Amino acid sequence: MVDLDKAATAREAAAADARRTGGGIAGLTRRGALGVMAAGLAACVPNRGGSLPPLAPPPITSAPLPGPVTGSGETIGSGSVRIGLLIPRSAGGNAASIATALRNAGQMAFNDFAGADVTILVKDSGGTAEGAAAATQQAIAEGAELILGPFFAAEVRGAAPVALAANVPVIAFSSDPSVAGNGVYIMGFLIGDEVTQMVAQASAMGRRSVGALISDSAAGTLAEAALRQSAARYNVRIVQVERFSTQPADMQAKALALAGNRSQMDAVFMPDGIGIAPGLASALNTGGGTPLTLLGSGQWNDPALFNVPSLAGGLFPAPEIERFNAFTARYRQLYGAEPFAKATLGYDAVLLACGLVRQAGPRRFDRAVIANPQGFISSINGLFRFRPDGTNDRGLAIYEMTGTAPRLVQPAPRVFTGA
Repeated sequence: MVDLDKAATAREAAAADARRTGGGIAGLTRRGALGVMAAGLAACVPNRGGSLPPLAPPPITSAPLPGPVTGSGETIGSGSVRIGLLIPRSAGGNAASIATALRNAGQMAFNDFAGADVTILVKDSGGTAEGAAAATQQAIAEGAELILGPFFAAEVRGAAPVALAANVPVIAFSSDPSVAGNGVYIMGFLIGDEVTQMVAQASAMGRRSVGALISDSAAGTLAEAALRQSAARYNVRIVQVERFSTQPADMQAKALALAGNRSQMDAVFMPDGIGIAPGLASALNTGGGTPLTLLGSGQWNDPALFNVPSLAGGLFPAPEIERFNAFTARYRQLYGAEPFAKATLGYDAVLLACGLVRQAGPRRFDRAVIANPQGFISSINGLFRFRPDGTNDRGLAIYEMTGTAPRLVQPAPRVFTGA
């Protein structure tokens, strides 16, 4: 079985490298970064029509936060409510770096939420189903009422039955919808949700006939299914869908095949990102003709793509980039390292847990509370909510590629307007 989360870790590493070497939008100053964080810290608490209960802004901390402690006994905080944080510390490849970033971001959130009545039990899930099951069991044995993590889909499959047996909900960092449900909620960005928002944007712009170039992968299959479903919903006609392998010749051939019908369409959906999107866009432009509006996904939110000429004019969904830049600047100053983008999920999850403990009382982790249809506001990733099936919806901004820095076309919404 393909693990969609493991497939994404290489993209995360490449994006972090690009930021480390100066790619992307210019960073904010420390003062500006903390200003954004403070302004958005009425966050990860229940959203009530955009009017959020006031919370004290985070203190401005000049000294670096403590680094990770080696071993399975680490705790963050000393409050009365215990929460497990499962991260793949001992897994190979990029997983250990992701684990460190998730843990550090969680520490930042805990420090920002003044007076949080929680103790976070940090456990190594090991990158495997067996490791995650053992870590979940250990956290629950130590009194955890909620599990944050694990990261990989395979780990979630291992943790889920252990948590379900103990009636402990799981808020995982996975982006694989197949692991959601039965008390498991996933925080990862979902390709289906991104596709739906891009089709809605295309329809609003009058782009009613679209083609698609989609990789022949598990994520690509999810993307195509979401495209067909949302096209019917928004009265958009799908002219042609081409699925391609990772072979450059096949990508070129499929792009040219789609370009042959360009007169019948006014937009092309291309969810794949670095290493794929630039070549597809160049092939589509072969032979000239009226430019087609390119519709991307969250994979386009990558500094390595921002200055690619062939993608100029293309649109993609993302949380408001300035917020992530603020988080990155602060993380870099505190830890002397570049965070993975998914580290923000660790921040949001801990902040959400702290907010629910403060505001929801004894029912803090009930399913009805976690799956509140009004959702929550994150100071980094914006509006989100968990659906009853354990997947999530996000209110994303829409950006346009310009050949330099992305241009904000549509700000992220502050409230959900539908079910």
